[in-house]
Amino acid sequence: MTEPVLQDGPESEEAQAATKAQVFIAAERLFALHGFQSVSVRDITAEAKVNLASVNYHFGSKDSLLFEIFRRRTGELNRERARQLHEAAARENGRPGVRAILEAYLGPPMRWASPDNDRRISMQFIIRARSEGNAEMRDVLRNDVSHLERFANALMAARPDLPKEDVYWRLHFVLGMVHNNRFAEFDRLHHLSGGITREGDVESLLRRMLDFAEAGFQAQ
Repeated sequence: MTEPVLQDGPESEEAQAATKAQVFIAAERLFALHGFQSVSVRDITAEAKVNLASVNYHFGSKDSLLFEIFRRRTGELNRERARQLHEAAARENGRPGVRAILEAYLGPPMRWASPDNDRRISMQFIIRARSEGNAEMRDVLRNDVSHLERFANALMAARPDLPKEDVYWRLHFVLGMVHNNRFAEFDRLHHLSGGITREGDVESLLRRMLDFAEAGFQAQ
């Protein structure tokens, strides 16, 4: 493997961008599959087939690389949620119903996590970040609620009769559904039910989740 070429000109810039992308994709996959602490810089560069110095050169450090993956993927996920909420509002004259709001929030991560979706590695990485993330990630997870505000506001508009406190609590419980419904973690439920709870596809599972979450917002 050769040292990244540091020259001026379009070709060198393209080569550097390609190397950076290779490192990003390799790191995301390794972190998602094996955990943040188990993966070394050497593991990443070997997987990406690039020089050992590439992580520090392009990202500054392993922690900075981790945060860049986290920032980009959560940004993409939340933009998809916002897009679907906007589309729901457009379909319903600016006032989407509770189910449409909840689907805009729950749908993207559940579909990303589907075993046949190319985004499943990204979703697996985001899930890992909740339990294994570094201090910078934990700070964002605790304090950055900007993507949630639009959903809270939409739910308050859909259920103006509910106290705001109740809307926030019920949204909080919905968030728990996202964090605990992972395709790889259904074995206990399958054992409990004697196998009758197996779902054949993500849309069936999402429908069940929406039925439950919507019912939570119907009660007074």
